[in-house]
Amino acid sequence: MNRRLLGLLAALCLTSACKEEPVGKMEPIPRPTEMPATGPKKAEAPKPTRAPEPPPDPSKVTLRWKLTAPTAFRLTTSASESSAPAPAPKGKKGRAAPAETRRSETSAIFVLQKTESGDYAFRIVPQGAGGEADQGTMSERGFVMDGLAGPLRNTAVLVLELPRDPIGPDATWALGADLVDMSSVPGFVEQKADRRNQVKLVSLTPGENGEQVATLEYDLSENISGQMRGRQTAAASKSTKKEKEASKKDAGKKDADGHDDAHADAPASSPAPTGPAAFAEMRVKGRGEFLVKAGRWRSWAATLTTHTEGTSLPGQADGERQLRLTPLDSVPPELLQPQQAKK
Repeated sequence: MNRRLLGLLAALCLTSACKEEPVGKMEPIPRPTEMPATGPKKAEAPKPTRAPEPPPDPSKVTLRWKLTAPTAFRLTTSASESSAPAPAPKGKKGRAAPAETRRSETSAIFVLQKTESGDYAFRIVPQGAGGEADQGTMSERGFVMDGLAGPLRNTAVLVLELPRDPIGPDATWALGADLVDMSSVPGFVEQKADRRNQVKLVSLTPGENGEQVATLEYDLSENISGQMRGRQTAAASKSTKKEKEASKKDAGKKDADGHDDAHADAPASSPAPTGPAAFAEMRVKGRGEFLVKAGRWRSWAATLTTHTEGTSLPGQADGERQLRLTPLDSVPPELLQPQQAKK
């Protein structure tokens, strides 16, 4: 009997120790090591907000051409040009004849319009007999991008170009003008240049119907000095001729020992003459009133003064030119046809 009880107890202990898991129990599947763990998303850090742009300064304005419709201006040029003085007659004493001053007046029409592609285009149409129209493209602020060169481009820059940034009273900026260009003058070697390029907003005043009038003053000057290489003065030419004649006379002369000493006595070769001095200068003084809201000139005028010595400025005669810009109420239809045909 005792053996049976002991056997039952031993069997019960083994059964409880080796108890099997219940059938149908769900086991979690292990996640592959290469698969990222998923879980509740962490709260993202708030993105830094961009600081709002400061409000525009009420004391500053942005000057831009507003070509909602074609616009035209008449540019009148009154010139007082000086011709070179006539030389004094040979063999006679006296001064050379004074330079003559010639006065003339010309006019051209600036036509500004916006093309179908959105570009800003302009045409310069000379008035009167002769002369061909020139045209080009510009930015919204009047910066000349294509179409002109030389003195005509300088005129367009003076008339069209406005400041890039907003400006307030007493603000200054420079124009993209090249008043004195001597690169096409043969033999000119630049030695010194002095340039001043400044436009200033002198006042900003209220106008009619909420308009603002920006008054601008122009103060530009440029002078370049140098020498004309490759040209000999009359004195230098005569000196060279005398040296050659003296060299010919000395050729063949022998000393007592029979040696040719012409080269020993000949003077050392002098450096080539540098040529005469040359100087070119242009100055611009002007004033204009720009309508900020309408985006056009109310008035504009400038005086251009040119002076040269020993050379000439391509496309410019010595003297004074007065430029005046007058707005036209409407654009003549015939001046719009060539631009429309080009579209």
